[in-house]
Amino acid sequence: MHANPAGEKVPESAKSPLTTYPVIDADVHNEVPSLKTLLPYLPDHWRDYISESAFVGPDANDYPKGAPTTARADSRPPDGPPGSDLGLVREQVLDAWDVDFAILTNAYWVQSIHLEDLAADMATAINQWQVDAWLDPEPRLRASLVVPSQNPLLAAREIERYAGHPGFVQVMMPVRSLIPYGKRYYDPIYEAATKHGLAIGIHYGGAPGHSPTPTGWPSTYLEEYAGMAQVFQSQVMSLIFEGAFDRFPDLRVALIEGGFTWMTALMWRTDKEWKGLRHNTPWVKQPPSEYMRSHLRLTVQPVNAPPQQEFLLQIIEQLESDDMLMFSTDYPHWHFDSNEEAWPVALPQATMAKVMAENARSFYRLPASVKRAG
Repeated sequence: MHANPAGEKVPESAKSPLTTYPVIDADVHNEVPSLKTLLPYLPDHWRDYISESAFVGPDANDYPKGAPTTARADSRPPDGPPGSDLGLVREQVLDAWDVDFAILTNAYWVQSIHLEDLAADMATAINQWQVDAWLDPEPRLRASLVVPSQNPLLAAREIERYAGHPGFVQVMMPVRSLIPYGKRYYDPIYEAATKHGLAIGIHYGGAPGHSPTPTGWPSTYLEEYAGMAQVFQSQVMSLIFEGAFDRFPDLRVALIEGGFTWMTALMWRTDKEWKGLRHNTPWVKQPPSEYMRSHLRLTVQPVNAPPQQEFLLQIIEQLESDDMLMFSTDYPHWHFDSNEEAWPVALPQATMAKVMAENARSFYRLPASVKRAG
């Protein structure tokens, strides 16, 4: 039994039909329990600074504590926030889904720390904590590197520091950024990531200091939450039309926790406008939708689709690719009441196998299951 966002008990079958396929969960949050957790990993001068200042950490508050979508009711450990307890992650994700691998997506946004040297050392502290507290104890986990992407040179240095560790498979960046991600400003990050075979993970949230909408600050969390898909679309267009994928042909980008049903409309619209205005961007050699299919992958939660299954099937068909979607639970955030609802559409078996695991296995260059290898 587990509880839905309203706190009601919901029975779960012993094994979800989805787990008849191999499963790779491409979005599992490993939250830092508290700022104190990171203090042993920081240099002495930063520990002194934190004790003497008002610094409490870079809380972007992407998921307010009281919002029903923030966390499933049974994911809260007694001594930390949801997603901070490896034992619960094992029980509620790794074992419950019988996963081959889960990709950790730590959203401790050091990008909102204006003191860049502190941001860089905080990133190192978080990454070493991920190694010690998550990767070393649990072979089914892979992690995302936290980097100070507001300073790409410092971010590239952090990538170089951990690039040799097999537990890290991507570089984490919030979808809300100070400037669009296609700008050459970010090239040091992409150069280091592609050099070491790491993907870029662009994740819901962030707090760069300016509005999350094109027209100013919204009044409600609902507006910000629902409107984040617009920010994802802006970053996709920037990466393509600023030429990031032409400068870095091996660049792989995962769009995490932004849904995917908006992608087909963006494909159609950008292809149409590119045909009439392609002379503006002569370096863009292919229709934008081809860059999207080649370089982008999207995690499926939150699904953000009409309840009618036929409409969701149409959207998936319009992607014209069964390689783009990667299964995710977005744990501990709460978007569905039972495991069966995590992917609420039946696809051909070969396509289901790709969505549930093989797309992520290929994208993140993961081996065969560590649990199945024996």
